[in-house]
Amino acid sequence: MTTPTTTAVDLTGQTKNLLLATWAFAISFWAWNMIAPLGVRYTEILDLSSTEKSVLVAVPVIVGSVGRIVTGALTDRYGGRVMFPILLVASAPFVVLVAVAGNMESFPLLLLFGFFLGIAGTTFAVGIPFANAWFTKDRRGFATGVFGAGMGGTALSAFFTPRMVDWWGYTTTHVLVAVALVATAGLVRVAMTDSPAWSPNNDPVVPKLAAAARLPVTWQMSFLYAVAFGGFVAFSTYLPTYLKDVYDFGLTEAGTRTSGFAIAAVVCRPIGGVLADKVGPRVVAAVAFAGAAVMAVVLTFQPPTEIPAGLSFVLMAGFLGIGTGAVFTWVAQLSPPERVGAVTGIVGAAGGLGGFFPPLVMGATYNEAEHSYTIGLLLLCLVAAGALVFTLLGIRSRPRRAAR
Repeated sequence: MTTPTTTAVDLTGQTKNLLLATWAFAISFWAWNMIAPLGVRYTEILDLSSTEKSVLVAVPVIVGSVGRIVTGALTDRYGGRVMFPILLVASAPFVVLVAVAGNMESFPLLLLFGFFLGIAGTTFAVGIPFANAWFTKDRRGFATGVFGAGMGGTALSAFFTPRMVDWWGYTTTHVLVAVALVATAGLVRVAMTDSPAWSPNNDPVVPKLAAAARLPVTWQMSFLYAVAFGGFVAFSTYLPTYLKDVYDFGLTEAGTRTSGFAIAAVVCRPIGGVLADKVGPRVVAAVAFAGAAVMAVVLTFQPPTEIPAGLSFVLMAGFLGIGTGAVFTWVAQLSPPERVGAVTGIVGAAGGLGGFFPPLVMGATYNEAEHSYTIGLLLLCLVAAGALVFTLLGIRSRPRRAAR
């Protein structure tokens, strides 16, 4: 009679902790994406060039990417219940400082505080090993897919941040998000628990990262995730600027459409994880990269608003979302259990860095005379096509042996 009770408790723990981790990820991603939805505002106030606004939007991605290497390894040692609150609290002051810099109309300070705002983006490397430990291997695609849906924090930011600025003011908006980060940290600390199946890995961080770096799966998945998640991050952060330049949308209009893009990717990420559990991550990732390559070509023709353009961006988001879910299902299946955090940190860093460079490329290749991003989109097509070929041919059919 004790078995059903134990199972029920386990299921309850799985659901509660997965939802808590997903929310913590979502609110931290909202904070990580505080600058991009207001990019049009900063451009007008500070009279930024195309390159300057690209740099401003991309800078938070640096720490949010590279920092995942360290936070992933630390999660192997301390667990999600410790790491989530630390990162959430550490991010809150920089949300407010970004507002201070904006009020001072200081581009250098915006860059500085935006850089440290990237701390909020490191929570991804905490949540993946945390969720993995709560679920069996055959359900980790589902678990990482649901947790990955927390990247919808970018959609929340794109939709609500410009509106909150209109409703309550620029400074108040940043203070409210900072308060939400601290409140979530308290909730997580009180209500979250690490999985009974999880045990601390107390190996020194540097050798642990070196061991993860020696696994072929780490670098194989890093490349694929850099394309899939990097594409999502790049579009989510740069799309408001893109829509302003190409379609002449205002701040709120661009933010609304960017949130739709992010929601489509968020919805499709768990779908990608579940499909990868059923038919294998290789097939799902291949379909995702092929679709992204095709949609990049379609977008070069600048389909007219609303439905043709909207549908094109939604399909692009869907393919990228499915791809992120499939790639991290692959990571969860192939990584040694004691190295999941370290591998996740490196792969997550690659994904974030994959989102850092495209905005810079888009800004550098923007044709102001024709209001066109054709060159940047064609480069995206080539990269996605390369990822497709690597997915099909570059990873051995039995990579577990290599990982071992």
